[in-house]
Amino acid sequence: MAASAEEITEEADYDYVGEPVCTVEKITAPPDQRFRFLTQSFPPIAVCWLILLVIMGLRIHFTSVISENNAKLTAENQQLNTQNQELDAQNLELGTRNQKLEARNQELEIQTQELGTQNQELGTQNQGLEGQKNNLTEQIRNVETSGNVSRAQWSIDAYCPRVIEERQCKPCQDGWQHFQVSCYLINNPDLPKWKTWEEAQEHCRGKNSDLVVIDDDAEKNIINGYSWGSSGTDGYWIGLRVEDREWKWVDGSGQSKIFWTVYPYDGHCAMSVQASRWIWGSWRSVSCSNRNRWICKKKALFV
Repeated sequence: MAASAEEITEEADYDYVGEPVCTVEKITAPPDQRFRFLTQSFPPIAVCWLILLVIMGLRIHFTSVISENNAKLTAENQQLNTQNQELDAQNLELGTRNQKLEARNQELEIQTQELGTQNQELGTQNQGLEGQKNNLTEQIRNVETSGNVSRAQWSIDAYCPRVIEERQCKPCQDGWQHFQVSCYLINNPDLPKWKTWEEAQEHCRGKNSDLVVIDDDAEKNIINGYSWGSSGTDGYWIGLRVEDREWKWVDGSGQSKIFWTVYPYDGHCAMSVQASRWIWGSWRSVSCSNRNRWICKKKALFV
C-alpha cells in the first residue's frame, strides 16, 4: 500500500513537470482516491462556471438594455432633428412675413405722409374757398344795398327775360302753371325723390313760394286737375295740416276757407288726389311723414 502511494507521488511529480496537474487521464490513483479528488475539486469548478454564467447573463442583459436605450436615443434624436427642421422652416416663414409687414408698414407710412400733404393742400384750398365765399357774400350785400341791381331787378329778369334786346314779360316763370292771379309749380318727380310735407314746404320756400293754399272751389278744381296720376294714398301735398288739433293753412288761415269735415288727427297733413271715373277728386288726410309729390303756389306777375 505504501509502494502504491510512492508510485502515485512519483507519477504526480512527473506529471507536474510535463503536463497540468488536473489532467484526468494521467491520474493513476485508485478509484477511491480519484473520487475524493474529483469531489474536492468540483465546488471550485462549479463556482467558476456559475460566475461565468452570471457574467454572461449580465453581459447579455446590459447589452440588451444598452441596445434598447441606444434605439430610443436614436429615435429621440431623429425626432429632435425633425422638430428642429420644422422650427427652422417656421422661423424662415416668420422672417418672410416680418419682411412683408415691414414693407407694408413703410408703404402705410408713405401713404400717411401723402395724406397729410393732401390734407394740408385741402386745408389751403378750403381757406381759399372760404375767402372766395366771404368775397361773394360781401359782393351780394353790396349789390343788394346798391342802386344798380336789386331784388326787384332779379324778379324782373325771372318774369321778363330779354329776348333779342327786348323784354318779354309773362305772369309765371318757365315751368309754372298760371291760373287767375297765381302761379303753380307741380312737382311730379319719380318715387325716390318724393318728399315729406315738411320737406315739400321747404322746397317751395326755396322758390319764394309755399305749398298751395286753396281759396275757393274754382281753385280746388284746378288743383285737382293738376294732381296728375294720383290715387289712393299717393297724392300731392297742399298747404294744409293739423296744428293744435285744428286744420290750418300755411298762411295762417283756418279751415273755414273750404268746408272739410275730416277729423284733425295730430301729425296729419292734407293732400290732393285727382278725380277718376269712379271717384270724385278730393283731399286725403295722411301722416305728414309720408312721402308724396307736391304743388307750390305764388302770386302771378301783372304789368
